[in-house]
Amino acid sequence: MTQALFVGGAWVEPDGGHYEVIDPATEDVVGAAPEASRAQVHAACAAAREAFGPWSRTPPEERAAVLSRAAGIIREQLVPYADLARAETGATAGTARAMQVGVAAARFRRYARVEPAEWPIAPQITEAGPMGGGGVLGALAVRQPVGVVSCITSYNNPWANPAGKVAPALAMGNTVVVKPAPQDPLSVYRMAEALEAAGAPPGVVNVVSGRSVAVGEAAVDSPDVDMVSFTGSTAVGQRIAEVCGRRMTRQLMELGGKGAAVVLDDADLDAAVSGIGTTFSFYSGQICTAPTRVLAQRGVYDRLVERLAAYAARLRVGDPADPRTVVGPVISAAHRDRVESYVALGRAEGAVVVTGGERPALDRGFYVAPTLLADCTNDQRVAREEIFGPVVCVIPFDEEDEGVALANDSDYGLIDYVWSGDTARAFRVARRLRAGGVGVNTVGRNMEAPFGGFKRSGVGRDVGSYALHAYSEVQALVWPG
Repeated sequence: MTQALFVGGAWVEPDGGHYEVIDPATEDVVGAAPEASRAQVHAACAAAREAFGPWSRTPPEERAAVLSRAAGIIREQLVPYADLARAETGATAGTARAMQVGVAAARFRRYARVEPAEWPIAPQITEAGPMGGGGVLGALAVRQPVGVVSCITSYNNPWANPAGKVAPALAMGNTVVVKPAPQDPLSVYRMAEALEAAGAPPGVVNVVSGRSVAVGEAAVDSPDVDMVSFTGSTAVGQRIAEVCGRRMTRQLMELGGKGAAVVLDDADLDAAVSGIGTTFSFYSGQICTAPTRVLAQRGVYDRLVERLAAYAARLRVGDPADPRTVVGPVISAAHRDRVESYVALGRAEGAVVVTGGERPALDRGFYVAPTLLADCTNDQRVAREEIFGPVVCVIPFDEEDEGVALANDSDYGLIDYVWSGDTARAFRVARRLRAGGVGVNTVGRNMEAPFGGFKRSGVGRDVGSYALHAYSEVQALVWPG
């Protein structure tokens, strides 16, 4: 598979040639991805600017119909799309089908619903003054599209993450330029094909890719870009924010996480272990919402460590195409080395490797064994920095207030978790956590609830109706009553 860029409704040969996309499980070549030039990225942004006027004036019902048709096409192609996603990312077959392609289709379907874009404001009585006589002023708040949105997406989910940006942006009347992660861009081009087949006009959706930093920079600094929606590391997000700040470009940032899982002494340990164990199994820990930093109250600490270790040791690591596999590879050899370096660092810092810590005995592929680090302290780097792999750190605490303080003692604040048999107690603790979301006795997500982070975990909120707000400007219309 040799891929072209998608710019202005045309499939364009890349100026920078192609590079190989590698299957993390087999180390085989999946396909050849295009390397765009800065000029081609800026051309994509210009094409989106040209398409913005007509698309923003298209009736919302017509825009919704395009999204609905795209959802149908994605569902029809679920198996081949999921096979490609599995090959690009190393996700297990079940995850690729349900959580990658399946979620993407659901997100396009979700934003195919037309929602009101305006709402009345209570009339205001004004006194006579220098601006004129007194009277009553009516007002209306109206959501307007932002314009051209540059969507820079993460490698861990090349379907759900771009869909979560593209679908609400298009529903609001924006046009988009998608710059996918260099490790797995081919799936995003399949999404563009689906939208093209669904009737998205030329220039409404553009996709450009490349390994060079210059490709991402061009997608941010183009004068045609009105908003940048970024998912990725905090360090890259900070650099993007600096560029956006100079041009006053709107931003939506979903950045890193170091999710604290507070396990209180009255918790259902089976439920806690099952939830925390998703760090080992779900995307092999390559997810910013993972409960990677476990804070266990002393009364349950030993039992929780024992059960987590047993859980991790049972997980089958191997070929993600095998339906029996639970833990697939991480995205690349370089990332495997990074995760392994953190495990070694944890040992050096005094953490105890209870299970894992050794590279799985597989002939090929970028595998990391599910690893549990116990007897950690909150000042260790393994407890403070985002590892982005199947590694869990466990830290003991005594009193509830101490657990809350430890949870909040972090640069991050994306998603935290609380497990307690007393629901009122769990909610009390949850309200004290400085995180954009808190799972109470669950790692599940309500897909209408706002999503985003406190502190260095991001800026803004999306998902559900909050995404329509994120990809819009609010305009006030005022008139004499």
